[in-house]
Amino acid sequence: MEEDSLKHLSQVGKFEIEHLVRKYWKDVWNYSYVLTQKHDIADDIAQETFIRAFRSLDSFRSESTVKTWLLKIARNATINYKRSAFFRKMVLMDYVQNNFSSPSAEKNYFDGRFADRIWELVMRLPLKQREVLLLNAHYQMSLADIADLLVLPEGTVKSRLHRARMKLDEWLKEE
Repeated sequence: MEEDSLKHLSQVGKFEIEHLVRKYWKDVWNYSYVLTQKHDIADDIAQETFIRAFRSLDSFRSESTVKTWLLKIARNATINYKRSAFFRKMVLMDYVQNNFSSPSAEKNYFDGRFADRIWELVMRLPLKQREVLLLNAHYQMSLADIADLLVLPEGTVKSRLHRARMKLDEWLKEE
């Protein structure tokens, strides 16, 4: 009987793992990319995030959303990675490329150029501002959830978000 329950438990675990990866891989990878600005490193960190999450799946206490929990793991994995000597030797130079499909080639070209330019500007922001802007704008997280994820006071998050938006406005007006 115990062997049957172990098989059932492993099937449930496998389903949960597959479900989490399918649902949150893109979010975790994108967040990791914004923090590192390198595709291959984001791949490694996303993998590491899910490995860590699966190892501690039974300890998830539902004090936050699953996405917030996974992003927190990704952030910690990124911090650990950045502390390594290997990361310090690397040169970060890739930018996010967004592919938009649209009815006309002209619209596609201008939409793509604008999106590329916005991402280029976002990537120029200091990491602390870039991070809160991404969490708020892309992941649509509340200030409270961002504060919880980053272990910061909500006022600090609000201030960083405001500064990020102001800096982007300033840069866009200069163009």
